[in-house]
Amino acid sequence: MTTAGTSTRTAKEEGSIADIFTSLTNEEHNVLPDRFTNLKKELWNDGMVESWREVLTALEPAVEEVASKGSDLVPRVSYEDLKAGLSQEQLHRIKTTGTVIVTGGVPKEEALEWKQSIRDYAAANADRVKGNAFPGFPPDNVQVFEIYNSKAQILARTYPGLINTQKFLLSLWHASDANSEVSLQTPVSYFDRLRIRQPGDAKFTLGPHVDGGSVERWEDKGLQKVFGNILKGGSQWKKHDPFDVTPRIGAKQDLYHASNACSIFRAWQGWTSMSSTGPNEGTLRVLPMLSLASAYILLRPFFRPVNPLSDSLKFVDWIPDLDSPTFPGSSIGKTQELNEKTHPHLKLAQTMVSIPRVEPGDQVYWHCDVVHAVESQHRGLGDSSVLYIPAVPLTIHNASYMRDQRINFLAGLPAPDFPGGEGESKFVGRGSVQEIQTEEGRRMFSLEAFAPNPENGLSSDFTQRVNNVLV
Repeated sequence: MTTAGTSTRTAKEEGSIADIFTSLTNEEHNVLPDRFTNLKKELWNDGMVESWREVLTALEPAVEEVASKGSDLVPRVSYEDLKAGLSQEQLHRIKTTGTVIVTGGVPKEEALEWKQSIRDYAAANADRVKGNAFPGFPPDNVQVFEIYNSKAQILARTYPGLINTQKFLLSLWHASDANSEVSLQTPVSYFDRLRIRQPGDAKFTLGPHVDGGSVERWEDKGLQKVFGNILKGGSQWKKHDPFDVTPRIGAKQDLYHASNACSIFRAWQGWTSMSSTGPNEGTLRVLPMLSLASAYILLRPFFRPVNPLSDSLKFVDWIPDLDSPTFPGSSIGKTQELNEKTHPHLKLAQTMVSIPRVEPGDQVYWHCDVVHAVESQHRGLGDSSVLYIPAVPLTIHNASYMRDQRINFLAGLPAPDFPGGEGESKFVGRGSVQEIQTEEGRRMFSLEAFAPNPENGLSSDFTQRVNNVLV
């Protein structure tokens, strides 16, 4: 499987991470077509009024707890403890907040070597990019690099400490249908970019958002099933299970082929630190409130204030909104964004908390439905640097993406979900298959076929179908 082949996906236009975030471009959210009014009416049932009341009631103490405890709510575990087995309390905290920091999975010296390797790689190829302007954001002083195929990224994606952590994270999921075509014991590689954010930067200001689609959450039939209990009305929202993989497998998060939009099922987003970075130093911010926040976000488009000029958050001051196509914070071809105006009950100014300090080699993960952001300004003294590496399980659809990702990797092109162009195809010293030393790593990159292993969710039939897709 090491021959180039031809990708089945249309390459996306050249660009940067800014293409999918209005918070980076200061764009207004585009007005949605009238068909979204009809979509609201199709999804609506009168029981949603009670759901809305219950969710708003539950949010009050939850918001107060997050505002009070702040970063202390973000679980932190050591890699050694993770391998030995975590307590039920630790597991509960991880699943409730949807976030976790794993310390010590990569030696500090190795993570710092990765960063220096990337700097050397970028410097060596500065004159090999179109227009001599290195691709990334912001264009005048790049902090988020459109680099996907460096040797350091290949080594990190196949590093045992990361792979084992991903296996643990995927084990927190389950399949409500035992026949679901997924192996939660088999993480695969999803190429993403990297960040080396310099002190003083105030341009990489990613506001609160949730990846994995915007209007797709309501429009796609598969995602309607993912969030089905929330949309059923009454107290059914409490039965929403964010860790059930079954309905996610067939969901389509990218209906509009948007640049930077993740088109696969990515159970956990994540990054691995290459710097010592703490609060106020350009780090990640999260809303450590998984299920309740999801319920609020899904119900929010169906309600509006009685008085548009009122700031009241009381249930009695909000009424159903079924006659407009408005889905607050949603745009076609963008990510789902949130702010104090679009989602006021979350009180994001108080509840978006910076993660605690991390050191080189520490890993940070957040559930695919968690609201997250990046601090608006880097006030620290050193760089804030990360490799974006998520936890992704093997599915048929994910295997199809892996095939095209492999083709792009071998050609030095950007991964299929990301801005296109010639990428690193003309770069010297880019990563290659030679950096992948293990059989498991080669399978994660779809360079070798998978072998049946029923104990790890790889039945003969499922494995054969995966391998057929990878060819």
